[in-house]
Amino acid sequence: MDDSLHTAQQDDLTARDEHAVEPQVAAPPVDGLPDVPTDLVASMAAEQDDTVRLSPEGTTKPAAVLAQAAALAVIPTPAVRASLWRRVAAEVSTGVQTLFSAGVYATLIVTFGFQVARVDGLSMAPTLEDHDRLIVNKLVYELGDPRPGDIVMLYYPLNPDKMFVKRVIASEGDVVRIVDGRVYVNDIPLHDDYVAEEFRSHDDWGPTVIQQGYYFVMGDHRNNSSDSRHWGQVPKKYIVGKVKVRWWPLQDARIF
Repeated sequence: MDDSLHTAQQDDLTARDEHAVEPQVAAPPVDGLPDVPTDLVASMAAEQDDTVRLSPEGTTKPAAVLAQAAALAVIPTPAVRASLWRRVAAEVSTGVQTLFSAGVYATLIVTFGFQVARVDGLSMAPTLEDHDRLIVNKLVYELGDPRPGDIVMLYYPLNPDKMFVKRVIASEGDVVRIVDGRVYVNDIPLHDDYVAEEFRSHDDWGPTVIQQGYYFVMGDHRNNSSDSRHWGQVPKKYIVGKVKVRWWPLQDARIF
């Protein structure tokens, strides 16, 4: 009988073990968001494409809720926003300074270094044609003097509001004379192959000695040029610069 009682007690303990229910302890919520039971999440995942993640405590949360929490977590603080605006302002300021410096340099170059000019008329044909665009070097004669053969831009001595493009023929101290259109400098015939035969004149002029600090200029189109034969010698201060480039028309671009 003792054995049967002992067996009954063991069976009773076994029964209690099989049917015992462990107390359930709720896991704390993650990130302040409500927990969703795993079976409910599985059902939701079957109905929509949202990814379901398992939290460290074993509970699950919909991906949309997690994404919203992540987005809130990366909102920049006021200090970060202020730093960003400072960097943007610094970059804008640097860009403005660069543009301003470029404008100043361009103005200085145009004012003191180079000038763009346009030919009006045919007095320098065929070397230069009407409406040719030129670049004139204004610094070259700050460092040196014009030389015979240079094509120069100058103020018209009789009206300095106008500007002409001519070729230097002789400089101070030279003796110039013209016989039947042929130019002589110091009794030596001028080498002027750049003058087309049909553009040669047949006039007589001189002889004249070029004054100190002055120059004698002529157009290459001798039949159609107003130059030193008509209005005299040109002071150096009236010579603006040397024509260096014809950049337009492009097909006729040339360096002189």
